[in-house]
Amino acid sequence: MLQRFTARAVVVGDRAGTVVPDAVLDVEDGVITWVGPAADAPAAPEADVLALSGVLTPGMVNTHSHAPMVLFRGQGEGLPLDRWLREVMWPREARLTPDDVEVAMTAASAEMLRHGVTTSVEMYFQPERIASAVRATGARAIVANPLIGLPGFGTFDEQLQTAVTLAASADPQVEFGIGPHSAYTVPLEVLRDAATAAREHDLLLTVHVAETATEGDELLATHGLSVPQLLASNDVLGGRVLGNHCVHMDDGDLELWREYDVAVAHCPGSNTKLASGTARLRDMLDLGIRVGMGTDGPASNDNLDLFEDLRLAAQLARLRERDATAITAPEAFWLATGAAAAAIDRPDLGQLSVGRRADLVHVDSDDIAFVPVAEPADLLTHLVWSVGSRHVRDTWVAGRQVVRDGASTTVDEAALRAQVQERALRLAAEARG
Repeated sequence: MLQRFTARAVVVGDRAGTVVPDAVLDVEDGVITWVGPAADAPAAPEADVLALSGVLTPGMVNTHSHAPMVLFRGQGEGLPLDRWLREVMWPREARLTPDDVEVAMTAASAEMLRHGVTTSVEMYFQPERIASAVRATGARAIVANPLIGLPGFGTFDEQLQTAVTLAASADPQVEFGIGPHSAYTVPLEVLRDAATAAREHDLLLTVHVAETATEGDELLATHGLSVPQLLASNDVLGGRVLGNHCVHMDDGDLELWREYDVAVAHCPGSNTKLASGTARLRDMLDLGIRVGMGTDGPASNDNLDLFEDLRLAAQLARLRERDATAITAPEAFWLATGAAAAAIDRPDLGQLSVGRRADLVHVDSDDIAFVPVAEPADLLTHLVWSVGSRHVRDTWVAGRQVVRDGASTTVDEAALRAQVQERALRLAAEARG
């Protein structure tokens, strides 16, 4: 059955900021088959027509998330990253059950869909349970099995083998990848093995890099190289590599990222909350480095709302460069849509154009935040600077409606919230002993 969406406007999600007013978008078998002005739309007398009063945008792509950490939202407030991990996060995570992870991921996935985020890159324990949760909500994800030396999670070899085995079970909703935590927590030989496996199986390799100013000090003292240089010299780069955060990068580091085509998951909300620093976003884009927006985990942001992060990314870039044009509104929105899809090597996502997946978001434009509109481009400007996720009304993934009038159509969010509350309190009590 052909689905036809009509809308006040379609925001394509490309770098140019294309906005199509009085638009029609056709979907067949979950894929966009036509998009353009209503006056030019082909005849479709048997189409199932859905008339939307607002703006239709692409589903956003969250390039870096630890979404099950909704269990720890707000915990460890005020601690720097190293103490936050050692004193709060890791003791509680060591007590997680598979059921805890699945319940938390289901709740977080539903939350992201309500915010207009249809795809996320998840780097967390229990990847099979995360995949099950994503399938339940109707979202999409790349689930990277983490490699980290914590008690109870097996050897590095076992973790890597799990990642490779899971890759064979990918489907249109869930792709699997490999997620070594970082160069300061994972031995270099494990990073090399992970990168080799990722290239052999065409998997996304996602790793934290240069998030804080001091995390690489011991490696620099031992090897005389920055973390990016160390990754390059150990054959970790090449293939589908996504560096998370990449805040403390000098010119040489950025040049390595350009040379090896390493993408960046830019997480300004988490970076500012943890006082990690401000990434060189403008420099990255000028070098042609692929960058996509990420929220990081909901325990360090503390939300999963890319509308907030894309706005903050533009603000911080302008402040850093002392230039009010450093990141434009079209670029900011593109970083959460088309650019984010490119950063994770998914050209089928992130834009409303023919041949891409019909992951759609309906944003209510009947609000003072969308006034005035003198030309179509103003709608995109308002999306970036005036409008938030509270204006998201409906979300579709592959043409299937998963949010209707601000509520999930696939899972019971109230029951999930109650379960997250109960499980979070248990984990906190167990960690205290």
